[in-house]
Amino acid sequence: MKSYKTIIIALALVMGAALTANAQAPYKNGIGITAGNMQALSYKGFIGNHFAIQIDLGTKVTKGVSKHISPTIWDLELNPNFMFEGHLTGGLYGLVGIGGSIGYSWSAFTVSHWFWDSIRTDFGKCGANGIIGMEYKLKAPLAFQLDFRPGYGCLFAENFDFHYFDWSVNLGIHYTF
Repeated sequence: MKSYKTIIIALALVMGAALTANAQAPYKNGIGITAGNMQALSYKGFIGNHFAIQIDLGTKVTKGVSKHISPTIWDLELNPNFMFEGHLTGGLYGLVGIGGSIGYSWSAFTVSHWFWDSIRTDFGKCGANGIIGMEYKLKAPLAFQLDFRPGYGCLFAENFDFHYFDWSVNLGIHYTF
């Protein structure tokens, strides 16, 4: 686990050092969708030449979290991210940042007794994540973003909490204005 943390920190430092070139934000605002591990409506706005806030509201499916919880967990979550974005070449930009998540999760699993029974379990969800990726801004008012979001997730209920490695790989498209 320490090696993952070391690799992520090293990548963030290298990416941050590589993105220190002077450039202006590629656009002011963008709205669009994100697809991948998370399917979401997305808003991205620049609050300076290099700093952006991206807010995604959508669903995510997490599989294989634990043998104690159903192999599939569905989430409805809000995922805001604060990012440093720098110009690499042409319309290509690199991004690195941090974010969080808050939402609602549910899981349904089947238990075999004398008959098959389906049990639904509901949880609150919170977490923290990093974000690292690239964005390509076209000359048209469109931008494509590919990112990786490794993080920490916590599912909680009245007398229960469960902590796990929460991650997603996403491709987003934004209409920019």
